[in-house]
Amino acid sequence: MTQIGHGGKTISERVITDVAQVKKRIGGLLQLPISGRAARESIDIAYGFFSPLKGFMGKADVESVCENMTTQDGTLWPIPIVLDVESSVVKDAGLKSGQSIVLTFQHVPLAIMDISEIYSLDKMQLQQSVFGTTDAKHPGVIMYNKLNDTFLAGEITLINSPVFQPPYGQFWYTPLTMREKMAEKGWKRSVAHQTRNVPHSGHEWLMKGAWFSTHGEMPVEKLESGIVVSAIIGPKRAGDYIDEAILIGQQTLQDAGYFRPATHLVSFVMWDMRYAGPREAILHAIIRENLGCTHHMFGRDHAGVGTYYGPYDAHRIFDGLPENSLRIKPVRVLEWWYCPVCGEVTYSGLCGHDDKKQPFSGTLIRSIIQDKVKPTRLIFRPEVFDSLMRCADEYGFGSPFCNETYLEKRQPVFTLSTLD
Repeated sequence: MTQIGHGGKTISERVITDVAQVKKRIGGLLQLPISGRAARESIDIAYGFFSPLKGFMGKADVESVCENMTTQDGTLWPIPIVLDVESSVVKDAGLKSGQSIVLTFQHVPLAIMDISEIYSLDKMQLQQSVFGTTDAKHPGVIMYNKLNDTFLAGEITLINSPVFQPPYGQFWYTPLTMREKMAEKGWKRSVAHQTRNVPHSGHEWLMKGAWFSTHGEMPVEKLESGIVVSAIIGPKRAGDYIDEAILIGQQTLQDAGYFRPATHLVSFVMWDMRYAGPREAILHAIIRENLGCTHHMFGRDHAGVGTYYGPYDAHRIFDGLPENSLRIKPVRVLEWWYCPVCGEVTYSGLCGHDDKKQPFSGTLIRSIIQDKVKPTRLIFRPEVFDSLMRCADEYGFGSPFCNETYLEKRQPVFTLSTLD
């Protein structure tokens, strides 16, 4: 059955799995090493997470995205997807438009790129357009400042499928396999919950509230709606939860019965966060639309950082989009907090005890966890806390948070074969 993704285009996988065919295709081709970000985005392109993109963008598309938030053909797209290279490499290798090359990651062939264009960009203008700022402290600006000055455009064909290491493999779904899984579950609707955290009670109720909103007027005796937990896996910073704990913690909510398997699925997407606030919210919606989700939850400060964006800018941006430019529907939510007067975790749009509210402070929760003190179940489900501690011992070198040891010695998310 044809699977339609963003922009009304068919999702197709640009992947060659026959090793003999791969060796024949890459024989004699120049090899170009790429960064981890470029490798992750090559995989995303090839499997259709970025559909209808077939490769890295050319200059005209980048400029259109920056100015109009669409590609040249009018498809809604908020953030450029680009491949940067050193200008000296282009010159020394004699790279030119029309040439096919092999992109390698960690000294292993990953993908074939058919170069369609070699160009340069004004990085300051790029930063201002995407982030609304050129402030050197913004993490997205920091990322863009590190980009090389020359860019390659061209279609990508994956020639080396990633092999995901435990525990990642059980949570890896491409757009096509995710759609198959949701069909197997009988879901007619599904709401994406993006996360980079181990879930506390506030997160749990965010998901439950989004499920109620998504299920809406559908028959209550049938569980035909689901929650797709879609964790972001990418670069980590000191103090972040370790990736393994995020995925296993989310799965623990289901294993312990806080969600039925019939309405809950844990997965991840490889993406290097830009922290572009409202623009990035749209990209996240596009990715989940390609995954087959019908709805996407957006909470406070989605994809934001610091005070660069208003707390609900990622809500408002959807109001100004052209009709039918995005098929997935936003589910916009306020905060969930604990109210001692109500005696429960409750929704800020309903609870009137603002002066008594006890918000779920990430800083407070992290400090409790750092001391390995089990929080009250009003804050953290005990099973989730226990899984966090197990992950700390098994994957985090004793800590559930990223530290220098973890960042240096962590197991890879995926490996590649040598194509022997």
